[in-house]
Amino acid sequence: MKNGRRVVITGVGAVTPLANTASESWTALINGKSGIGPITRFDASALATRIAGEVKGFDAHDYMDKKTARRTDLFTQYAIAATRMAIDDSRLVIDGETASRAGVILGSVMGGIGTLCRSINPTADGNIEGISKMLASMYIPSAGANDVSVAFGLKGPSRGISTACATGTHAIGDATRFIQYGEADIMIAGASEAQLVPVFIDSLAKLKASSTRNDEPTRASRPFDLNRDGFVSGEGAGVLVLEEREHALARGAHIYAEVLGFASNIDAYHATKPEFESQARCISLALADAGIQAEDVDYVNAHGTATPLGDLSETKALKKALGPHAKKVPVSSNKSMIGHLWAASGAVEAIFTLLTLEHGIIPPTINYETPDPQCDLDYVPNVSRRATVRTAISQSFGFGGMNAVAVFRREADQ
Repeated sequence: MKNGRRVVITGVGAVTPLANTASESWTALINGKSGIGPITRFDASALATRIAGEVKGFDAHDYMDKKTARRTDLFTQYAIAATRMAIDDSRLVIDGETASRAGVILGSVMGGIGTLCRSINPTADGNIEGISKMLASMYIPSAGANDVSVAFGLKGPSRGISTACATGTHAIGDATRFIQYGEADIMIAGASEAQLVPVFIDSLAKLKASSTRNDEPTRASRPFDLNRDGFVSGEGAGVLVLEEREHALARGAHIYAEVLGFASNIDAYHATKPEFESQARCISLALADAGIQAEDVDYVNAHGTATPLGDLSETKALKKALGPHAKKVPVSSNKSMIGHLWAASGAVEAIFTLLTLEHGIIPPTINYETPDPQCDLDYVPNVSRRATVRTAISQSFGFGGMNAVAVFRREADQ
């Protein structure tokens, strides 16, 4: 039972291909700026896909001491940085009185794959050299949650989760449940990814899932456009501070929005072929959990990966779940500018959804040039739009059929 406990969001932090803060990323987003460019982290000249949404100018030492930086993978460094920014934004103090009621759920798909790739060096005789004694603690996907709990003294419920591209949204939803069910008053929730390594990028290209529009990287990610040819991988982290509403009000916290509803399910279908019926059911379940109707939705932050099958499936799902209202509600994809951040996508996109509610500006879907007759909704093409947005949904449909949808409502409308 939810016990009548309402959950609100009081802090956000992000590291993205657009900028190293949530606010600067938001400014770039609503101005239609792309964070996608040629891969610079390694020589990608022999790969079919040579572009990505890389984080730029990040210095781990701005957020943690040298020892922590040395003993953590880049994905954990992003997570710690985003958490520090979210806690600072929330003006939250975690001390002896609050630590046991403050938990953390942070996810990642690939964990410390960069550390793994750098550590393993098979020799001709089959021995393995160059293995760091810290490999296990740096590589496991739960390392982000572990190290964030240490860095900020979080002693409440904890999870390190990995549910493909739906991870960030699942983290928010699961954190919400912990608070609703009375197991915590504060939850740090989000996801982080630093998976831009040759083996991962090349595997996606061979799967023909990623864009090969290498000569025009800023125009490569084109969700819902007729000429979309796949997603562009990106990296980064998004972290949110969730609180029980009365707890937040008692300390005078700024409230971005309430987590009004959440739902998740899985397709039980082919891993690379999304199934819109399950996606539609997930949307409907989230609306039911929120206690609202389709007509109450003012904006949809779409998963919008720019794959031919994925965007079509999502469009069908929205039309089935929202009915006639689907043609009236604005839908946009942040991935047109930041790329696909995998685990971090849902968390970063949730933050952008909260800022949409806060500022009344809907980010555009850039690179939308040629409408697809089968994708026939309002995708807010190319230019951001001012609008009154009270209730919004952010949805993530993960590789393998894992679906998650969160519903947010602006606090002023409670």
